[in-house]
Amino acid sequence: MPHIGYQWLSRTFKVTPVHPFAALSEIGRTRSTSTDGDIRREIYPEAYRPGANLSEHLAFAFKYEGVHLEFLARLYRLPSVRAGLEQWIAREPTGAYSRRACFLYEWLMPEPLAALGVTQGNYVEALDPDEFVVGASVNNPRWRVRDNLPGSRDYCPVIRRIDAVKAAEQYDLAAKLAALETDYGIDLVMRSTVWLTAKESRASFLIECEQDKEDRIRRFAAVMESECGRHDNPFAPETLDILQRGILGDSALRYGIRRSPVYVGHTARYQPVVDYIAPHWDHTQSMLTGLARFLERTRGGSPIVRAATASFGFVYVHPMADGNGRISRFLINDVLRRDGVVPPPIILPVSATITNSTHNRAAYDKVLERFSRPLMQHYADQYYFGESIVAEDGVEYNLYFRGYEDALPAWRYPDLTAHVGYLAKVIDGTLTHEMRAEARFLQANDNAREAIKNFLEAPDNELDGIIRSVRQNGNSISNQLRKRYPLLAEKPQLGERIVQAVTEAFAE
Repeated sequence: MPHIGYQWLSRTFKVTPVHPFAALSEIGRTRSTSTDGDIRREIYPEAYRPGANLSEHLAFAFKYEGVHLEFLARLYRLPSVRAGLEQWIAREPTGAYSRRACFLYEWLMPEPLAALGVTQGNYVEALDPDEFVVGASVNNPRWRVRDNLPGSRDYCPVIRRIDAVKAAEQYDLAAKLAALETDYGIDLVMRSTVWLTAKESRASFLIECEQDKEDRIRRFAAVMESECGRHDNPFAPETLDILQRGILGDSALRYGIRRSPVYVGHTARYQPVVDYIAPHWDHTQSMLTGLARFLERTRGGSPIVRAATASFGFVYVHPMADGNGRISRFLINDVLRRDGVVPPPIILPVSATITNSTHNRAAYDKVLERFSRPLMQHYADQYYFGESIVAEDGVEYNLYFRGYEDALPAWRYPDLTAHVGYLAKVIDGTLTHEMRAEARFLQANDNAREAIKNFLEAPDNELDGIIRSVRQNGNSISNQLRKRYPLLAEKPQLGERIVQAVTEAFAE
C-alpha cells in the first residue's frame, strides 16, 4: 500500500531516522487502526492522500502523526527542503502547519529561513499538548507559534501521551504513601526508611554487578540521604561533582565530565560486544543543560514523567567518567523529592524492585534497549576497535566511532515514552510490594519481640538476634543459639515458646 506522511518523506528524500516513527500511515480501501506496542499503523482511504510534495505530506504528518524531532532535524538539513519551506510559507503565510514547519526549522537548525515571518494568524502550539508532554509556552512572534517544546535544541526528549504515560501522569504517589502510613503507622514507615535506603544502595550496586562492595554501598546510601532534592540544578557540573565524589569516594581514578569515548558492553567468547555508544564528549555539557531545561520547563508537571526523563536521559548521555548508572538512579528519588511527592527522609527503593526478580531485571534491560538497540543497529558498521590512544582526560581507549555527528539528532531527541510507563510500574511495585514488605516485617518483628518479653527478659537487640536466628533456621532453635544462650538448652519449653511467638507473629 502507498505510504504517506513521514514514511513518504523518508523514502522521497532518502532520510532514515534512528527512532522509529510512532505512526505508520498508508492509503488503503477502508479506514482502520492497529497497534504494535506503542506504534500505530493507520490505514486511510484515498480521499486522505496528500499531493506528491513536501508541504502536503509534512502537513499530513503534523496533523495525524505528530512531531518527530529527530527526523525533522535530519530532513531540514537538505537545501531542497529549506527551499520548499520558504516557498510553502510564501504561499500560505497564515497556515497553521506551514508556520509550525518554519518555526521547527528555525528551532532545530542553526540558521534562519530566508523569509520575513508572518503577521497574521492565531497562535498555534508547537506540540499538541493532548499528544505530547510539553513545557511552559513562550510565544514566538515571528511564526505566531507557542513554543511549548519541553527542552532545548541541544536536548529535547519526546514523550508521547499514550495510555501508559497518561496513567503515569495521573498516578497519585503521595496518596499511596499516605495509605502506607495509614496501614502501618508513621513510626513504622519512618523506621523502615533506614533499611530501605541501604537496600536501594545495595540493589543499585547489584545492577552494576558490585553488590559485595560494602563501603561503596554505604557511601551511596549516605549520598541518597544527604543530597536528594537539595540542589537547584542536579545537572550542574558542581552538583554532579558532589554526587560523583560522594558515591565514588576519594580513591577513584577519574572524576568529572568525561573527555573521551565511552561505551556500554559485555564480553562474548572473550571478545568485546558493544551494546551502546554514548555521545561525543564535546556535546555532553550542552545535553546536560538541555536536561536542566526540561526540568525547568516542565516544573509542576507529572513527577514520574520528570523523574523518568531525568534518569534515563542522563544515562543515555553518560557524561561522567564513572558513576553514571548510580547517579541516574539517584535522580529518580532526587526529582520525586524536589517535586514534593516523597518527603524526607523517605527513599523509594526502586533499584530493589528492579532487581527483585529475573523478570524485573530483564524489563529494565529491555527498556534501556528501546533506545540503544536501534542506535547500534543503525550504526553497526560505524565503529571498530583499533590502536589504543590516550584521551585528554587521561583515559586510554581503542574504540573508534565514525557516526558521532550523524547520530547527534538521535541522542538529542530521544523518545522516552516507554521509559515513563516503565518507571511508573516500578514505582507502583515499590510502593505496593517493597515498602509494604518492609513495614510488614518490622510490624511482625515488633509483635514477636513483645510476645517473647512476656516470658523472657532480654535487651531488644538480643531478642532481634534470636528472632532472626529462629526464622533463618526454619522456625526452630539452632544448636548455635543454644550454645550462645545455655538457658535455651536447659529449658527446652522456653525455646518452644519462642518459636511459637515468632511463628505466630510472622504468620500474621
